[in-house]
Amino acid sequence: MKGLIFDIRHYAVHDGPGIRTTVFLKGCPLACHWCHNPESRLASSEPIITKRRIGEKVYDEKETVGALMTPEEVIKEVMKSGLFFDESGGGITFSGGEPLMQSKFLAEVLTLCRKHEIHTAVDTCGYASLEVLREIASLTDLFLFDLKIMDDENHIKYTGVSNHIIHNNLRLLADMGKKIWLRMPVIPEVNDTDEEIEKLIQLMTELYPKVNKLFLLPYHAAAMSKYQRLDLDTREYVFTQPDQKQLEMLKHKLSKTGFNIKIGG
Repeated sequence: MKGLIFDIRHYAVHDGPGIRTTVFLKGCPLACHWCHNPESRLASSEPIITKRRIGEKVYDEKETVGALMTPEEVIKEVMKSGLFFDESGGGITFSGGEPLMQSKFLAEVLTLCRKHEIHTAVDTCGYASLEVLREIASLTDLFLFDLKIMDDENHIKYTGVSNHIIHNNLRLLADMGKKIWLRMPVIPEVNDTDEEIEKLIQLMTELYPKVNKLFLLPYHAAAMSKYQRLDLDTREYVFTQPDQKQLEMLKHKLSKTGFNIKIGG
C-alpha cells in the first residue's frame, strides 16, 4: 500500500510536543476559503510552477506536487530525526490536507510508529466516518483537532461541508479519553464575532476538563503565491489578518472556560 504525500518537514516545533517531523498527506474533504496549503486539496498529484533564478535570468519550472510512498519509506525518512524525538519528547505528526482521507495507509504508518515507539499526533479537521475515527484513535497518541466555524450555515459557506460530523467526532474522541489539543484559525469577521465566540465557549465548556487546551492560529495571507503558482482563483482568499490586540482580547474571553489558551502554533 502507498500513500500520497506532498511534503515531509523535519524539525517542526508547532505540530505537537517536542521536536517533530510532520508528514503532509494530500487530499482534503473541506475547501476552506483561507486554506494555507491549497496544494493539499486534491487527492491526486498536480503541477505547480516554481520560479528559478540563474544569475539575472528568472524562469518558470514546472514541478509535481504529490508523491506515492509506502509506510516503510515514510518511517525511513522520519527516523532521520529519531535522535531529536528522544531528546525533546517529540515524534511524528500527520497533517494535510486531511490525513483521515487516507485512513488505511495512515493506520499502517501509525502501527509502524508504535513498533518503533514513536509518539504520534494526527492533525485533523474531524470530518470522517465513525469507523475511520475509531480505528485511527486506537493508534494515535494525540489529536490536533481543528475547529473552523461554529455556525453550521457559515461553516458550509466557507468550507463546503457541515460541522455536525466534526463536532460529534470531537465529542466522541473526548469521551474515549483521547488527548486532544484544539486549534482554531482566527479569521476576523468570520469566526471571531460575538455570536461565534459565544457558541465556541459553549462547546469548550461542554468539553472541559476532558479537553483543556486551545491554540489560536492567526490567519495570514502568505499562501497567496501558492494559489497563483497552482493557477487557482484567489478571489475568495481575501481576509483581514488579526492584530495582536484582537488576539489578546479573544484569548482573555476564552480563558474564562478554564482552557489553557495559546496564541500561535
